[in-house]
Amino acid sequence: MAEAARRRRPERASVPASLRGVRGGAAREHAPALDSLIHHRLRLGILSALAAAESLTFNELKSILKTTDGNLSVHARKLEEAAYVTCTKSFADRRPRTQYRLAAAGRGALQRYLAHMEALIRTTRETLDR
Repeated sequence: MAEAARRRRPERASVPASLRGVRGGAAREHAPALDSLIHHRLRLGILSALAAAESLTFNELKSILKTTDGNLSVHARKLEEAAYVTCTKSFADRRPRTQYRLAAAGRGALQRYLAHMEALIRTTRETLDR
């Protein structure tokens, strides 16, 4: 019975060389942390949309991301507080208009985040291919 149980156990994934011998929380110390501000789905969406356009209005972002006014305003404000995006408010035909642009700090943070994710994907694929 013990032999049958051993055969059904999944194989353990091999650990990247840089983390061999490292256990639990110590592994997290050796790998740089993802930017938690960007890692949220909606904030990553905002930065990605703004990276592809010179600027976008609140309503354009809301439509692209298929989210609510409240969600978009909360997450856009967090990005604005971090100086990742700039926000300009004006009026057009007596209606308020909020325009967002990707700031230099946001562009750099997004590039670092994407490079980090690409490295994680590459390492995971290499591990799976072994």
